[in-house]
Amino acid sequence: MSIIGMSEQWVAARVKQKRDSKCIPWKSLRDFILVNTGYKEKI
Repeated sequence: MSIIGMSEQWVAARVKQKRDSKCIPWKSLRDFILVNTGYKEKI
């Protein structure tokens, strides 16, 4: 499954990198989405 270009492997790697196996911080996920959708450029 892929959400806006994020694969499960990518998410798992980021979780392991942060040493947190339970969740991804919403701030990190939000920042990733904003960078990849060009949202800030539209404002």
